[in-house]
Amino acid sequence: MFSALPRLPLALALAASLIAGCSRQAPAPEPVRSVKVVEIGVGAMESAHEFAGEVKPRVESRLGFRVAGKLVRRQAEVGQRVKVGQVLAQLDARDYLLAADAARAQVRAAQTNRDLAAADFKRYQQLREQNFISGAELERRESSLKASQAQLEHAQAQLASQGNQANYTSLVADVAGIVTAVEAEPGQVVSAGQTVVRIAQDGPRDVVFAVPEDKVAQIKTGSGVAVRAWSDNSRMQGKVREVAAAADPVTRTYPVKVSLDPAAALPLGSTVHVAPQSLSMVGAPAIKLPTSALRKEGNGTAVWVLDRQAMTVRSQPVQIAGADGNDAIIAAGLQPGMLVVTAGVHVLSPGQKVAIWREPSAVNAGTTVAQDAAKTSAK
Repeated sequence: MFSALPRLPLALALAASLIAGCSRQAPAPEPVRSVKVVEIGVGAMESAHEFAGEVKPRVESRLGFRVAGKLVRRQAEVGQRVKVGQVLAQLDARDYLLAADAARAQVRAAQTNRDLAAADFKRYQQLREQNFISGAELERRESSLKASQAQLEHAQAQLASQGNQANYTSLVADVAGIVTAVEAEPGQVVSAGQTVVRIAQDGPRDVVFAVPEDKVAQIKTGSGVAVRAWSDNSRMQGKVREVAAAADPVTRTYPVKVSLDPAAALPLGSTVHVAPQSLSMVGAPAIKLPTSALRKEGNGTAVWVLDRQAMTVRSQPVQIAGADGNDAIIAAGLQPGMLVVTAGVHVLSPGQKVAIWREPSAVNAGTTVAQDAAKTSAK
């Protein structure tokens, strides 16, 4: 019979190993993350409100025929420069010429009737002087002469009107400028007053741009505006000439017109950058942060603030007032002297311990110098 005493140490050792294997191990310490920080200070604004504008003529005429008819010829083309008196388009004038001929015939008939009435009145006047007719008969002849004269004048007025109607079949430029649009083609029947050609009159130019509702009250008539051409980056100065009293029904913005120096040779329709001086904040003090430091927290925006003593971070809500280039302008929530994390903000948690990230060149400068010295001595 075998004894159970030699087996006791083996059983105890096995039980100890099982208990050690089932016990929970302590979690590994959270690594200390390296972050980039920036110290909050008060800086100066470097950018201004800038809008996109378009160069337009001060006056743009919409020319159309004064009579209706069929367009048979159009000489004007978009971009063409025209002079005063130059023919731009023509209507079919045959009907108006026939009406003028009919009016001319009526004038001849009325003139013949007037001449007959005048001769008749002269003859009856002689008879009255010889007392062969009564005074009433002479008055009737005189009334007939006046009526014939009135009919002749009416016919002459009709002839002048019909002649003008025939002349109106030619559309003539009454101003000098550049054709900016053509809205009718040959063969089309146009009505009286319908726009056929648009002409930008020669003279001063305007820059037109749109301003949102929250900025329009700050722009006053006569205030200065800096204008920069998009094509060649040339710069010039202008003045606000007109601010619209009502918003555009589609964009809900307010058009603003800026007058330019007549010497500014900007082509029509060109794009320019407009910076109103009344909206400029260049040089104004402001607290700015890189946009990489901002993060979304609930319904607002927050940043991580570093505690210098404990080297831990805490969340700090901030209010954004706008942008200055690539930086965000902080309206509230930060004070000068605070350290704010600008890189690695999305992997941090409140109270987490961090380390300030250093440039690798600065950290390894000593090691690199030692390695170079060793290589030199070996050579």
